Amino acid sequence: MPAARSLTIARVFLRYRLDTLLPDAQRPLWMRVLWAPLRLFPEPKLSRGARLRRALEALGPIFVKFGQLLSTRPDLLPPDVVEELNHLQDNVAPYPTDQCIARIESALEAPIDSLFAQFDHTPLASASVAQVHGAVLPDGESVVVKVLRPGIDKIIEQDLRLLAVIARWIRRYVPDGRRLRPVEVVEDYRHTIEGELDLVREAANATELKRNFSGSPLLYVPEIHWDYTRETVMVMERIDGIPVTDLQQLRAQHTNMQLLAERGVEIFFKQVFEHNFFHADMHPGNIFVSRQHPERPQYIAIDTAIVGSLSREDQYYLARNLLAMFRRDYRMVAELHVQSGWVRADTPINTFEAAIRAVCEPIFEKPLGEISFARVLISLFQTARRFDMAVQPQLVLLQKTLLNIEGLGRQLYPELDLWKTAHPFLERWMRDRIHPRTILGEIKRYGPEWLEKFPQLPQMVYSALDQSRELAPQLQAIGNALESSNRRGRSRYLRRVAAVVFAAGAAVVAAPQWLAAMPPAGWAMAVAALALALWP
Repeated sequence: MPAARSLTIARVFLRYRLDTLLPDAQRPLWMRVLWAPLRLFPEPKLSRGARLRRALEALGPIFVKFGQLLSTRPDLLPPDVVEELNHLQDNVAPYPTDQCIARIESALEAPIDSLFAQFDHTPLASASVAQVHGAVLPDGESVVVKVLRPGIDKIIEQDLRLLAVIARWIRRYVPDGRRLRPVEVVEDYRHTIEGELDLVREAANATELKRNFSGSPLLYVPEIHWDYTRETVMVMERIDGIPVTDLQQLRAQHTNMQLLAERGVEIFFKQVFEHNFFHADMHPGNIFVSRQHPERPQYIAIDTAIVGSLSREDQYYLARNLLAMFRRDYRMVAELHVQSGWVRADTPINTFEAAIRAVCEPIFEKPLGEISFARVLISLFQTARRFDMAVQPQLVLLQKTLLNIEGLGRQLYPELDLWKTAHPFLERWMRDRIHPRTILGEIKRYGPEWLEKFPQLPQMVYSALDQSRELAPQLQAIGNALESSNRRGRSRYLRRVAAVVFAAGAAVVAAPQWLAAMPPAGWAMAVAALALALWP
């Protein structure tokens, strides 16, 4: 870690007294001693969440984006800290336009005047990774040009290494550090941020999402101009929409707010279950509402750098989990977690079921319209983690997206009952999954591959049987060796028990003089203990 960066972090740490984020009762003795001199520095009169937010802002854009990621992990952080981190803004001063133009010309290998009929020198927006300019193509179409910041990849790599060091430190030295899984969180962030450094990948994601909603009244995705798109530059259609959080404009054009909120939920479930390809960064800054047909409002989505998908098994188990949970069939929820491999196979079902019931029952006592669908899912995952549920990156992205969608929907229409929209969708999806039409489609899709491999099947069966006959003597020999080893191990274990007894006897005889004045009987016991311990 460069010395200058270390000094900056130390200064910010002291300025916002981040040591106080960890209560005294949760600090080991060595940490209380080491951090005792920090009490000489004044503590800001801010909440712990506000201090963490301001510290991340002071450390720069990469830490801001990391804080935004943490704001989507209420399973790891207290609610007051998550709420404060939700206010992090990724607003960064733009870099000089001449550098931006040089970067565009280098990537597209042509002068800016020949590429565009008009190029706006004032950026439309500037963020930590890229900035966006308006432009007009030679054919007169209005577009936006997204350009990565110069040298951003080196800055990100440096800060990622730093975050990895901090994560390993937290896991090793902070109480409860292993439960927080800081190393996994940083690695998840690495994949997220690296996905934003390749604009070709983002453009491909946008094209796939647009294809999935082609002709749909629910969602519109701007067209990508592939001739003008490279790893560091992307050109796409310029849209004219209302920011989804601008409630005043939406109401002024008489937008059907209830339908708008419900369509947001429908878009989410279509992406997750029908398309198995979902926009995983649907925060308000990336979502707009079309000005056309306000009585039947349509969403517009941009910034598709982060997308997610589930395996067919995860789709199935997630749908069944959600249905079982809202039917209060907690036994089924527990069994599905084990069947899916999300928790260990030896998890006691009865205990797991009781834990899920204790979390969900107080929630379901409320009217359905007041239940946060996303919070129920988070509570379920939190409970599962107590039973050693491993971090599932695809489910983390799903959880984050659902939080954004539900929060946005409630902002647009506070009476939104997410389950009213989700329940019939999931029921229909489960029915369609086993419909003969779906099975026929699977046969058509995979049939050629099955037919291609079918002639090899007899030979594969014969080879497997032949190998099993060859392995049988080896397995028998391994079994005999293990049995013999177990017998020797039991004998060795008994000798070590005896060694401990003799050592304890030596200590009793020697006390309190200890080694310097150990009598002959004590030495004899100690030598016997050593001999038994070293016996092969």
